[in-house]
Amino acid sequence: MKRWLPSPWLSLGLFGGWLLLNRSVGAGQILLGLLVALVMPLLMAPLRPTPGPLRAPAVLLRLILRVGRDVLRSAFDVARGVARAGTRPPRGAFVIIPLDLRDPHALAALAMISAVVPGTVWSELAPDRSALLMHVFDLDDEVAFIAHFKADYEQPLKEIFE
Repeated sequence: MKRWLPSPWLSLGLFGGWLLLNRSVGAGQILLGLLVALVMPLLMAPLRPTPGPLRAPAVLLRLILRVGRDVLRSAFDVARGVARAGTRPPRGAFVIIPLDLRDPHALAALAMISAVVPGTVWSELAPDRSALLMHVFDLDDEVAFIAHFKADYEQPLKEIFE
């Protein structure tokens, strides 16, 4: 089964997406959608990374909730910073954050978290993965930001992946 259908959820998503994009459930579109849903995962299987270890599902749930909370808070902070930029411009800065993470899956998750939280942009990862250069939209205290980043994002990812 895995040989012919390596990613059943991906196939289902591709099939549903095909039908939605074509706005048709005609026989031809169903056949084309099935063809795409079956062939594309087979062709792309060599490009898929190996699944990473996933430990501590409770920590993962807390991390997801924390990121959701931070997304909302940061969105309001960035909006407020943009609104008052004429009177008090934001203090954007690049911050070097030392990293303890080494697992590639954990680093990928950290990159996604950094990308989704408004006001932060993942800029560069050191070649030895020991530090991360990040741009912060409005930085009050660099030391506090680094401590928050490491405690709220890096530490849970270490528990989940390492």
